[in-house]
Formats: sequence, structure tokens, C-alpha cells
Amino acid sequence: MKVEFSAAQIAALLGGKVEGDPEAKVWNVARIEDGAPGMLSFLSNPKYIPYLYNTKSTIVLVNEDFEATETVTTTMIRVKNAYESFAQLLAIYQEYTNNKEGISENAFISADAEYGEACYIGEFAYIGERVKIGNNVKIYPLCYIGDDAVIGDNTVLYAGVKLYAMTHVGKECIIHSGAVLGADGFGFVPQPDGTYKKIPQIGNVLVGDNVEIGANTTIDRSTIESTKIHNGVKLDNLIQIAHNVEVGENTAMAAQTGIAGSAHVGKNCVIAGQVGVSGHLTIADRTIIGPQSGLTKGVSEPGKSIMGSPAYDYPKYMKDIVRQRSIDKLESRIVELEKKLNELLSK
Repeated sequence: MKVEFSAAQIAALLGGKVEGDPEAKVWNVARIEDGAPGMLSFLSNPKYIPYLYNTKSTIVLVNEDFEATETVTTTMIRVKNAYESFAQLLAIYQEYTNNKEGISENAFISADAEYGEACYIGEFAYIGERVKIGNNVKIYPLCYIGDDAVIGDNTVLYAGVKLYAMTHVGKECIIHSGAVLGADGFGFVPQPDGTYKKIPQIGNVLVGDNVEIGANTTIDRSTIESTKIHNGVKLDNLIQIAHNVEVGENTAMAAQTGIAGSAHVGKNCVIAGQVGVSGHLTIADRTIIGPQSGLTKGVSEPGKSIMGSPAYDYPKYMKDIVRQRSIDKLESRIVELEKKLNELLSK
């Protein structure tokens, strides 16, 4: 379905000012360098300014203080911050296109489950016993919601999400396809005969408000008490959060990161891709961890940047990398010095 928006409508939504044709219409978005008729683009980074003068996009968002040095043939909308306004438009469009409501006849909902107003529950979704679902929740097809789970208002579960029993998800959350919350933690006791005895995992997973969880990410239930993902956390695809882990508010993690059991990650941390965190460590607030790092000890100082495996102070790590790249030159110098020394000794 093609939905068109005029420059005047977009400017009204964003509090912007139109320069050009207020009736110019767009129905999709494109990068400014790849623009085409009917496309909306934005200009934020100064290095892309040259593209503005020959873009084929019908409308371009620009910062309100932008000064053109050549003729602009496309319609511009001046806004306070073009990048933020573009993101705001995408959010409005997504809300419009994803505004599903209604309960599928093919969904299974237990008799004692509760759900609020304006909910969507898609085909072949399973809603277990005593589940509580808030208002305007979207549960896409083939989702599984285990017994005693709780889902807050305005949360979206995309197709194939699995919430095990007693999992609690807050308000305004987005959980992408294939994510599994509440599977058993990896707890086993080695036996004298070399086998393993499973430790029952009887806790749950608690997810705060405004959390986003990527596709195929897994968060294990705790052995006892709760695995906790606090408000505002953003988890990428393919992340593993083990049992009894706690992730502080507004922390972001990139793909393929793994947090081992009982680790505590502070608030406002940034963790890059393929990072491994050993169990029972504490990472201070505002820590930044570079890609492919491995943490074998905790971080006690807030706001520190670290990298490497084992991870250590980022500035020192970068200096060490420079030194490593100079090893061949150093080896050549040492060989030359040894040669000269041997010549002197022979005399």
C-alpha cells in the first residue's frame, strides 16, 4: 500500500518550513545520493552537501541554518535537526503501517488470560494461563507467551518471539523475531563419573520499560530470583544474556556479545560486537568496551574505555597496537646492530 505525504503535511508534523512546492508528494525514503522522484531524503552531514544540488529526491530535510551556495531544484523542508526529524518521520510511518488490531480466530488464549484494549494477537499465537497483557500490545503470529507472563502497554512482539513462564516485559518495548526470554540458565554440577547434574532454574526474567531486544537474542531465566534488564536497554541481534545477569539502564550492546552468569553491567554502558564478559564480574556505569574484547576481570572506574582480550585501558591498547606493527622494523634494526657489533668484536 502506497501512502503519500505532501511537503506541507511533513512540515506540519515536524514544525518545519517549506522552501519549494508545498504540494510535492513523497511515498518512500532514500539516501540523498540515491534519490528518485517520490523519495524523501535528509541532509545532515556537510560532506553530502554536493548531492543536494543534483539529487532526484522530491523532498529533502535540511537544518534550519543551512545556506545553499548553488541553485536547489528539489523542495526543502527546514527543521531544527534534519537527522532527528528524519528519525521522527520514520517512527510515525512505522506506527501508521504497523497499527494492527484484532484477535485472530486461530490464536489460542487461555480462559483466565487477560488483555487490554486495542490489542493485536496474530495467527497461531499461544497465550498461556494467567497471562496479563496491557493495552495496545501487538503480538504477531506464532508467538508463545508462557503461563503467568506479563506484558506492559504498547509493547510489540514480532513473529516467533518466545516468552517462557513468569517472564515480565514492561511498557513500550520491542522484541524482534526469534528472541527467547526465560529459557533455563546454563547450570550443571559435575559428577564424579564425569556426567553433569542439572541445577533447576526456578527464577524468571524481568524486562523494564522502553527496552528493545534484537532478533534471535536470548535471555536466560535466573537460577533463583531474576535476570534483570532495566529501562532503556538496547540489545542487538544474536546476543546471549546468561542467568542472574543484571543490565543497567540505557546500556547498549551490539551483536554476538555474550554476558556470562551473574555478571552485573552498569548504566549507560556501550558494548561493541563480539564482546565476551566472564561470569560474576561487575562493570561500572558508562563503561565503553571495544569490539571482540574479552573481560576476565571487572571494571571499577566509571566512564572508562577498554579493549582487547583480556581487555585493558583503550589508549594503552592503541599504543600497543602501534608498537606491534613496528616489530618487523625493530627486528631489522636489531639484526643490523648485531651485525655491526660482531664486526667490531672481530676486529
